[in-house]
Amino acid sequence: MTKGQMMSDAKQVRAAVLLIGDELLSGRTRDINLSEIAKFLGPLGVSVAECRIVPDEPDEMIAAVNHLRGKYDYVFTTGGIGPTHDDITADTIAAAFGVPIDVREDALAIVEEWYAKTKTPLTESRKRMARIPDGASLIKNPVTGAPGFQTGNVFTLAGVPKIARAMLEDVAHRIEGGAVTHSRTVATGGLREGDAAQGLGELAREYPDVSIGSYPYFFEGPDGEIKRGTNLVARSTDKSKLGEVIEKLADLSRSVGGKPVVDPPGAK
Repeated sequence: MTKGQMMSDAKQVRAAVLLIGDELLSGRTRDINLSEIAKFLGPLGVSVAECRIVPDEPDEMIAAVNHLRGKYDYVFTTGGIGPTHDDITADTIAAAFGVPIDVREDALAIVEEWYAKTKTPLTESRKRMARIPDGASLIKNPVTGAPGFQTGNVFTLAGVPKIARAMLEDVAHRIEGGAVTHSRTVATGGLREGDAAQGLGELAREYPDVSIGSYPYFFEGPDGEIKRGTNLVARSTDKSKLGEVIEKLADLSRSVGGKPVVDPPGAK
């Protein structure tokens, strides 16, 4: 490994996710894109540090894009690049970057080919999906054809989760990641979160560079009895420190009467 590679590995790279759409704020649509984007970026050495949801309001969208792209290494937007009147994300991205926008020949060729293949009429409304901000590079869409695009450090994806996730495959090679954040878990059935609160606070102060959290869970047993427990989770780019913290979390669990299970199957 070269010196340059080691510096790259140690770098903290952060991203923001901007979820766009009135349907998200009304509760009509449940978002899963944030989770998918975060899980995709993690192994690339990019941590999602912020998420916002904004309505289909141009001023709100422009302000959010400009704030986030200046604050973070990367920004991912989802939603608003379809064929209908309220699909205004492409226009607002262009406005945020101060560049023109119009139907672009390479994007139109992709859309035309897709609709010809599916024997669907290519209406003027559908041609809207080929409107791309000047200077942006296209992001492939293997699900429905109509591309997303990258403008500077902003990646604009579709809102439909299956399409957004597929588009991410054409994003990975464009990302310059940093240190990968690792996550480990100590699960303890029967442990009440409050029982470990003091010890968790002390550990957090001892290891300020390790993120430590507690996540209680509840479920109903076959006899109707409510079972409970707490997952103690630590996250860090430093595997050595992470190992130390996990051992101390297990000890903390035992000290308050728990029977800890370190890194149970399925834990992240």
